[in-house]
Order: sequence, then C-alpha cells, then structure tokens
Amino acid sequence: MKLQINKGEFLKSWLIAERNTSPKSTISSLTGVFVRTSEGTDSITLEATDLKTSLKCISTGVKVEQEGETILPVRLVGELFKKAPTNIFTLLIDEGKGTILSGRNRYRFTTYPTKEFPQLPVSDGASHFCAIPAEEILRTLNEGTVACTATEEFPKYFGSVFFQLLDGEMRIVSTDGRRLSLSKCHPPQHGPDYEFLLPIAGVKELQRLLTSLDSQTSISVSVENTLAFFQMGSIELSVRRIDTTFPNYEAILSSQTTTTVEINRQELIAALERVDVIVRDSGRLVVMRLSPKGDLMLRGRAPETGAAEEILDASIDGESMTTAFNVSYLMDGLKAVYGDRVQMNFNGPEGQMTILRPGGTDFLYMVMPVKGAGQDSDDYDLNGEEEAVE
Repeated sequence: MKLQINKGEFLKSWLIAERNTSPKSTISSLTGVFVRTSEGTDSITLEATDLKTSLKCISTGVKVEQEGETILPVRLVGELFKKAPTNIFTLLIDEGKGTILSGRNRYRFTTYPTKEFPQLPVSDGASHFCAIPAEEILRTLNEGTVACTATEEFPKYFGSVFFQLLDGEMRIVSTDGRRLSLSKCHPPQHGPDYEFLLPIAGVKELQRLLTSLDSQTSISVSVENTLAFFQMGSIELSVRRIDTTFPNYEAILSSQTTTTVEINRQELIAALERVDVIVRDSGRLVVMRLSPKGDLMLRGRAPETGAAEEILDASIDGESMTTAFNVSYLMDGLKAVYGDRVQMNFNGPEGQMTILRPGGTDFLYMVMPVKGAGQDSDDYDLNGEEEAVE
C-alpha cells in the first residue's frame, strides 16, 4: 500500500478513529486503526473498535497510489502523523513493515497483522428507528443524558441512556438514582414504537461526533438485537446495547406542585457557581429560600471556609418554603437545558423538584432535595456569622 497524505485533512478523520480504539487492551489489533483503500477512489476507510463501540469512517485528504490494507498502531504511528514535519507526506506499507516519508525525513515501524482485527458489525439487516437532523438529536442527547454517570454499579441502567420511540416522539432518559433527566423530540422520519439502552461511554462518543457535523446533517438510527447504529455522512458508529430493563420513570414523576419559580438561567447558574466556591469542599450543599412575590435566596456554608448568600430576582408563586440541594446536581440540570429562562416546580421542602422550559413539555430534570438540610438555614446570620441554635 502506498498513500500520499494531506495531514490537515486526514487528521480530522484519524483522530475520530483513534478515539475509538482500546489503548489498554492486551489484544494488539484493538490498539490500532484498520486502514483499507477503496478501489478506484482517492479515499480510504478507517475502522476502530473497543468491542463495545465500533467506528467506520471514510477519510479524505489521501491520494491512493497503491491499494492495500493494514493495521496501524495508534500509540506510535498516530504520534508520527501528528508531528510529521511536512503537511504532505507518504505512507508505505510492505509485508507488515511501514515507512513514513516526510520531506527528507524517514520513519520506520511495524504494523499489526490484519487477520487479527475483529470483523465489525454491519447495519444492513438492522431495523429503522428514526432519521433526524444532527442539531435536534444533539440537543435531545445533551439534555436527556445529564442525570447519567459512568458507573459499574448495579443496576446497569444507572450508567446507561434510555432511547424510547413512542407515537412518533423520541425520548432520551437517564437516571443515577438521585435525579432523572428527560428530553423529547419529533424525528421527521421514524419506525414503529421501540426502546433500547446504550452505555453512556458510547453515547458520549456519539455526542462528540455530532458536534463536528453540520447542524442539518441527517442522522439515521437503526437497531438490531444487540446493537444500535448511527449513520452520519461518511461515519458509521455502532454501540453495543445493554441487556437490562429501564425503570418505569413516568411512575415516579409527580405533577403536584406547591411553589413555582421562573428565573433567568444564566444568572442562577452564576450565583450557584459562586456559592459552590464556598461549599465545594464541604458537602456541596446550597439552601434555597423561596418567598412568593419576593426574592430567591441562596445560602451556602462550610465550617472551615466561610459562608455565602445570594439574592436573585425571580417570579415566585405558591407557598413560602426553605429547602436544600446538592449544588452540583442543580448546576448540571441548569447547564444542560437549552433556553434563556427556566421554570422550577417544587413539591414541598422534601419533595421532588423539577426544572422545565417555561411553557414547554419537551424537557424535564428532576432532583431530590437533601432532606432536613434546609432546617439549618438560620444557623448563621446575613453576614455569615454563626448564631446559637436553640
């Protein structure tokens, strides 16, 4: 095989493939990228897998002078590609030996046997799930995965993302047992009702790929018994499904509301970030005091650090109340939601709180308060000095 490579163009595809290798694997072929020429074209196909996520990518920026196939070790060859002293260089592969010619410089290396590379799954027999613009599925994923954390804990769905197609509406849902996020969209093309679970690691790679695409690129999603496929232009990503059942999340969502707050999203995030400076090394607790037709007060305190108090303008309706939350959980939901303003519905000081788009039903982030913590909010005065507790 002989290729003339334009580094600037080629590296865009190479870096995508490189991310999907398994650098710590004891199987050498999984630590490399499979490169094969496409007959009669000046493009090559890059393939990579860690056995849970697999990627195929057609790369440009290549002139094929001699056809062939090889597995290039990422750790060595990837670094040489990135650091090649010239923008145009030549890659030669002959009987398992590789050479990079860059200007007057020459680099030699050994490739991996192609027979050791696993056969990647193909989507030919998969069932159509939906087709949707990149910007719409990216929004839904960004909002719907915020309650998911990478974990090996039981149950498996804690580290998973739930995809559900119901009456033409696609829902993305996640939970870690303490909070839940749900985002909805309406794909212009879709198949019959269906649902599946994917690991958060594979979904995060999908999100990274989507951010690099034109917003109107059509993303085709298809599924089979063990895999989900995402076709996006010259890239196809397949992710191995998780074989478990997602809980009936609708059963835990309550419509009961005692107090409602509507507020500027960025102003609330900024205030919580300032409170977090004080509390981040001491429980990360923020106390919220809601006064109808008044202000939203945020308080945070750390015994060995200090105290913070923020007062924000907000539209508050319903009962007065004091409650407390993990500040990072609040910020996660607020940063994920698209829009300038948010609505927060409280179900009493110890009931679930939901963050919504005002007037919208296509996003919901639910988080539980820290029970009893709001009762301690008067233990220090407005200047942050501690008072005696009766």
